[in-house]
Amino acid sequence: MELEKIGLCTDQTPSRQVKKPEVKDNDGIGMTPVLLKGHEGPISKLKYNRHGDLLITCARKDKKPCMWWADNGERIGNFIGHEGAVWDVDIDYDSKRCLTASADRTARLWDVETGTELFVFPHASSVRCVGFAEGDTMLLTCQEDNFNSQACIFVYNLEKDMKEQTATPVREMFGDTGKINAAVWGPLNLFILTGSVDGTIRKWNVKEGKEEQKVQAHTKEIRSIQFSKDKSMFITSSIDKTAKLFDTKTLECLKTFRSDRPLNSASISPLFNQVIVGGGQDAMNVTVTSSKVGHFETDFYHMVYMDYMGSVKGHFGPINSLMYNPGGRSYASGSEDGYVRLHHFDKNYFTNKYNGL
Repeated sequence: MELEKIGLCTDQTPSRQVKKPEVKDNDGIGMTPVLLKGHEGPISKLKYNRHGDLLITCARKDKKPCMWWADNGERIGNFIGHEGAVWDVDIDYDSKRCLTASADRTARLWDVETGTELFVFPHASSVRCVGFAEGDTMLLTCQEDNFNSQACIFVYNLEKDMKEQTATPVREMFGDTGKINAAVWGPLNLFILTGSVDGTIRKWNVKEGKEEQKVQAHTKEIRSIQFSKDKSMFITSSIDKTAKLFDTKTLECLKTFRSDRPLNSASISPLFNQVIVGGGQDAMNVTVTSSKVGHFETDFYHMVYMDYMGSVKGHFGPINSLMYNPGGRSYASGSEDGYVRLHHFDKNYFTNKYNGL
């Protein structure tokens, strides 16, 4: 792991004695964001560990996933080894191992403490998604439908001793008609949920190794799937300008949150009845419009009533990934502008006036 640290980029430059600006709504909620600049290109994914004290980010150009302290944004180091864009990342239950997916047609397993590469899972095409199963005894990967290869979900057994680890999958699940952008393990590892470019959510039976249920959730491409804290619900985001809340067991759509721009990511608060969504105008058109027109804010919605509650500005490009901290007291967002922003809520946020209860 590269141990060289970078200077934190915050909204205050001590040598110039510039006052930190606060992001406030009309009622006085204030947040002082911490800006993290550790990547050379657009942020593709960010992920907290279970405890919420570590944040791992990855980007499309620099090939080096980066790990940070989630409290103050101090960089810990990089995972160096990929030869292509890194699309996805996950951390195991004990924060001992990390899994990454890359366009170099590999998924790689890393030691979180040392940054050492533990194992490489080769694929026939780019790997878009990875994820640890509950209990960390299995993992999943999803490859793209390119290089004359079909889109496929692979399931591997994960050994404690890396000398016994193999790159032979125990399940191969074909049948998706397009690129899989998101894949997550369901409760008890009984099934895997995927979101695809055709707007469908599919439930895959892990034991049988086949598709169990399909729902046409969106009219356009699905960009992300995130569970609620207890995994009873999950939220999807799509470039059809909606985010939708689904029941995990039945795949019934419970709520629809409508926006005025494509949505790349959405997350459910572990504390309150709130969801946050982020996205913005397509990246190819960003340079010809202002940030105001592009709508690069993080929007807050009431999870039950679907009411718009407010927004947080700051990014100068579309938000590609965002996530609530597992403790619910902050959230992180990563954008096409190459920055990761950490937002810690102030005490006013936790009063009934703001929390949406």
